[in-house]
Amino acid sequence: MMNNIEIQKILPHRYPFLLIDKITEMEEGKSITGIKNVTVNEPFFQGHFPGNPIMPGVLICEALAQVGAVLLLGMEENKGKLGVFTGINNFKFRRQVVPGDTLVLKAELVTYRHGMGKANVEASVDGSVAAKGEISFAVIENNGNV
Repeated sequence: MMNNIEIQKILPHRYPFLLIDKITEMEEGKSITGIKNVTVNEPFFQGHFPGNPIMPGVLICEALAQVGAVLLLGMEENKGKLGVFTGINNFKFRRQVVPGDTLVLKAELVTYRHGMGKANVEASVDGSVAAKGEISFAVIENNGNV
């Protein structure tokens, strides 16, 4: 539905911090599903952990937030703005994410009013939940170049 180049037209993130490879499903203003192909070439694997590469949980949270941001920033009234974290709630990590995994990232908008909102998010690998919880966010003006 949306490739990496199209995602970069919405999000300001760039390598190595753009953590979404494609969007596979989207119901405008409601839910979204994206993919992150986890490869051994990821820069964070150099130090996390040598000989036992595991994707950091904070980066799984960030990937989920980026998918949610594509959903929000794709809305006409939010074009050109930024999505920023305001909270992470009830988050659980259930399995490790390692090189070779395809991380399926889902976000479902729970509330969104006046530029503030919450979304239920879930990351899974091969149908097994890797992480899930709730993120809170704000949509703000973008004072940068993107």
